[in-house]
Amino acid sequence: MRTANGWTDYELLDASCGERLERWGDKILIRPDPQILWDSGQSHPLWKSAHARYLRSKTGGGHWETNRPLPDVWEIGYRDLRFRLKPMGFKHTGLFPEQAVNWDWMAKAVRQADRPIKVLNLFGYTGAATLALAEAGAAVTHVDASKGMVAWGKENAALSGLADRPIRWLVDDCGKFVAREQRRGNTYDAIVMDPPSYGRGPGGEVWKLEDQIDGFLSECLRLLSDRPLFVVVNSYTTGLSPSAMAYMLARRLGQTVTADEIGLPVTQTGLTLPCGATAIWIP
Repeated sequence: MRTANGWTDYELLDASCGERLERWGDKILIRPDPQILWDSGQSHPLWKSAHARYLRSKTGGGHWETNRPLPDVWEIGYRDLRFRLKPMGFKHTGLFPEQAVNWDWMAKAVRQADRPIKVLNLFGYTGAATLALAEAGAAVTHVDASKGMVAWGKENAALSGLADRPIRWLVDDCGKFVAREQRRGNTYDAIVMDPPSYGRGPGGEVWKLEDQIDGFLSECLRLLSDRPLFVVVNSYTTGLSPSAMAYMLARRLGQTVTADEIGLPVTQTGLTLPCGATAIWIP
């Protein structure tokens, strides 16, 4: 497992009974996580004094229960990057801290390339990967179907002092954008994607990962330049294992693919919590 252990502003304090106890800057949150099947005793004192806890509803969704004053928005940093956080519906804060292990890897690859690199970031969310790539010197095209997420990404870029970097922020359906880029003859040296299990595009287009990921990946790979640097595919879908992701890449691009779970260290137990999976192809 590849572990995101470079954080100072984020900490997974404990994991027990289906929940995470997390520190986001100086704010303590408790969020559900279905992978946490064990009971570690919840002996950490902050279980009893968290700022807020996300409670799932039996009918779907859920809500935040606030125990101490919690601002609507606050900021944390990772290395030279800054991110704006807020408690959202469906338990999210606008950032996936385990992805830091991928930000670091991609930024290093861009710096070591020693040439101009164009990156396509699909399903780019609030822009953390985009900012890490831009800070490393890449020109990035960031695509997400949510206008709000793209606007949030721009805010994070401004906070990080990267507003003037060559980033294209696009609100678009990723599949339609890829098709148009093929017709335009545009290519990219690297492709990053974090496809959701299920979603809808800005025009109501339905995305269901199990039905579409293999064909979508094939279309995306047609946008690779003659000197590709890497392809990174992330997944939080239980049915899409690292091995399956690696196979999809390897059958089209060759066998130079690594795939593994990514995770976060748990302070209380010293263990690592698996949080998702990443497959990486390099030529």
